[in-house]
Amino acid sequence: MKKWEQLPLPFQNAAVRPYYDTLSHRTGSLIVKRCFDIVLALLLTVICLPFMLIIAVWIKCDSKGSVFFLQKRITKYGRPFLIIKFRTMVTNAEQQGTQVTVQNDSRVTRAGKFLRKCRLDELPQLFNVLKGDMTFVGTRPEVPKYVNSYTDEMYATLLMPAGITSLASIKFKDEEKLLNGAADTDEVYLHTVLPQKMRYNLEYIDRFNFFYDIKLMFMTFFAVL
Repeated sequence: MKKWEQLPLPFQNAAVRPYYDTLSHRTGSLIVKRCFDIVLALLLTVICLPFMLIIAVWIKCDSKGSVFFLQKRITKYGRPFLIIKFRTMVTNAEQQGTQVTVQNDSRVTRAGKFLRKCRLDELPQLFNVLKGDMTFVGTRPEVPKYVNSYTDEMYATLLMPAGITSLASIKFKDEEKLLNGAADTDEVYLHTVLPQKMRYNLEYIDRFNFFYDIKLMFMTFFAVL
């Protein structure tokens, strides 16, 4: 971890300090976490590559556009990166509405509905993990417009790399239903959903250890099933 005085200025506040001190005493777990990420990501990439090729062909046959969806998100220490997903929406979907998805969103393709429900659209994020932009368990990365609205305490969630899954992801696996029917989806997400998710994300930072990560991975697996 960076020294306290080397953190971005928004991070250097009293609300973040307790979480920083907690992680500073768990350096060993952080090292094990990164080694585990690399080994598991390599193994899963080899195993899943044939399935990813099949999914890629399905996406191309189902709708016009790229196989992959790239979007700027924010990871450790507030650094921007491009998250990689299989495309599940029509091309230029972000120009047609909000950056969050609601239930029965007309922008979602036929293939996309299945891929999103089974979380298979997340498979390309294995490459994000190998690159070091993401980890298997951690806070799900938000787009810059939402990060810009973080409270002082919320910055603590950016002390670790963004995660493919998280405690908040499990608790809010039906997030699209919560946003369904909202007059202003962005407003509801920013002021209602995001604060609730952040409570779980901050709880994760406070409880972090390698074995807790393993537990959350199993919880994710059963949640998807």
